[in-house]
Amino acid sequence: MADLTTYREAVAEGIAREMRRDPTVVCLGEDIGAAGGVFKTTVGLFEEFGAGRVWDTPISEQAIVGAAMGAAMTGMRPVAEIMFSDFLACCWDYLANEIPKVRYMTGGQVTVPLVIRTANGGGLGFGAQHSQAVENWALTVPGLKIVAPSTPADVVGLMASAIRSEDPVVFFEHKGLFASKGTPAPPDHVVPLGEAAVVREGSDVTVVALASTVPLALAAAKELADDGISVEVIDLRCLIPLDMATVLASVAKTSRLVVVEENPYQGGWGGTVVSIVAEEGFESLDAPIRRVAAENVPLPFADVLEDRVIPTVEKLVTAVRKSAEY
Repeated sequence: MADLTTYREAVAEGIAREMRRDPTVVCLGEDIGAAGGVFKTTVGLFEEFGAGRVWDTPISEQAIVGAAMGAAMTGMRPVAEIMFSDFLACCWDYLANEIPKVRYMTGGQVTVPLVIRTANGGGLGFGAQHSQAVENWALTVPGLKIVAPSTPADVVGLMASAIRSEDPVVFFEHKGLFASKGTPAPPDHVVPLGEAAVVREGSDVTVVALASTVPLALAAAKELADDGISVEVIDLRCLIPLDMATVLASVAKTSRLVVVEENPYQGGWGGTVVSIVAEEGFESLDAPIRRVAAENVPLPFADVLEDRVIPTVEKLVTAVRKSAEY
């Protein structure tokens, strides 16, 4: 069996591969240099590429993203880290009003090929201001691409596509997955943006998941298989571009859909997936669509309370059973 690698090691590996390939790729953020990142996702980059390409910044999200925007507009490919995705709010003007609109407003004369990496999501008891899953914030902004991998190999492959993209990409790395292990990415591994993966074949119910809810969905599918319920699990991998063709093809086969997401139910990305299936795949459905999402409350610090708020295997199993029994 091949040696496994961790999700956090894959982040550093994915960035390093692109820095070796393209000298215009640079990294910037808080403590990403000699310290190797607060989550140890940039270990080895400073040693290999030096202070000329790996920049430690002040504790200012506006400064980080503003500098990245300027660098991207003048020919570099910056990879900027915002330590916690919650703090995207601190640089939201750049992320929502400036960066995604430059290419459009200059008629394509200026592009902003940058990646904003950020640690996202809950499950680790970090409290209400350091645990949010905020993919849905970025989803409301036209002009941003949105990536959220669930495995080490996908981290590397999607990082390659994100850094090479001519459009700005928000790259969500899930804190709860950093220690998880998987097969290392092969050399020159590239995963195109906007291609979902069917990570488990099934015939009875389609479950659509993203990032941390993918292993959760696989665990639920394994439990349900013992009861004779065959679950197909789809890992979206990206929200923009959104691969609805794969979802619709699966629903045409299973006739049932459950979406599991860590975003709050109100305004979560699952609502977009569900609405497209309702519009374009309604005749395939034999049961109401169900969504398993986070509750609409600030995330508690205590683990027993956090589990009440965010999706769990038990909540998903219950939803899939109801769908299968309808």
